[in-house]
Amino acid sequence: MKAPRFWDNPTDRPGWQALLLAPLGALYARATRKRVAQGENGLKARVPVICIGNLNAGGTGKTPTTIALAQHLQARGLTPHVVSRGYGGSLEGPVRVDEVRHAASETGDEPLLLAAFTPTWVAKNRAAGATAAQDAGADVILLDDGFQNSSVQKDLSIIVVDAAKSFGNGRCIPAGPLREPVDVGLKRADIVLSIGPDAAQSAFKSAWGGHLTLPHLTGHLAPLQTGMDWTGTRFLAFAGIGNPAKFFATLRGLGADIVREQPLDDHQTLTPALLTRLAKEAAQHNAQLVTTEKDAVRLPRDMRPHVLTLPVRLEIDDWSALDTALDGLLPGQD
Repeated sequence: MKAPRFWDNPTDRPGWQALLLAPLGALYARATRKRVAQGENGLKARVPVICIGNLNAGGTGKTPTTIALAQHLQARGLTPHVVSRGYGGSLEGPVRVDEVRHAASETGDEPLLLAAFTPTWVAKNRAAGATAAQDAGADVILLDDGFQNSSVQKDLSIIVVDAAKSFGNGRCIPAGPLREPVDVGLKRADIVLSIGPDAAQSAFKSAWGGHLTLPHLTGHLAPLQTGMDWTGTRFLAFAGIGNPAKFFATLRGLGADIVREQPLDDHQTLTPALLTRLAKEAAQHNAQLVTTEKDAVRLPRDMRPHVLTLPVRLEIDDWSALDTALDGLLPGQD
């Protein structure tokens, strides 16, 4: 597990580490700005491209946002295809993800999860992926990440932010968590979506509301109701996502008795040694293993029947601002 980073507490003012690293952060921001400036030469797809991106490095909730948006578009009678770089996967692509044939080691875990909801493509070259998707019948492309990538022109860009972590100390890597300065990034965005409970949303608005001159959507992750009774059973919980603590808190909120929490690095490989250790420890505690949907797709197939999964879905508080944007992007759609 990685040690906490000095910017993880968004209530902290930039400390000496951030100040010391600020020149390197400025260089990182300059490199991002130069890369983004090449966007006019990117592919202009024949169908609308919606980018689900972020300003922070690391997990902010892009995957549940992509799932929610795909289902929202499907409800409008559209056929969205996701194009992802496939972080951690070996495939260069463009390849359409097959849940049965592919493994997370080939596609990355997020594309394998997304493929259960809508056609999903893995492509290290996002322009090639977008071309493959439109040729295969997509009438709208969801670009998973890629806000700072200029190879594909975007028609609508949604910035996703974890309301609790917000934009951290407002500094760029390595002085802080950002890929580019907040005000610079927001100038290219169309919508901001902050994800988190009410208290976190209030803190985010208090800290960053003055920077938000574009539509601001709010939402929260909620457990999918599957009929599972999470009380009365002991669990050993493990999670390799951007913020494992969220997953553990959700479990506790459902009444689960967690004997131990095992946070892992985001996208961490679930090695046989790690899984054997977790299984033995669970048996010693007479506990059931449980993990996230994203972690579950990285499990070996013979291990999956022995690990419970807690699915969560993003619930948007008010879709109207996004629907207005979609109406302008997708004329003739109800």
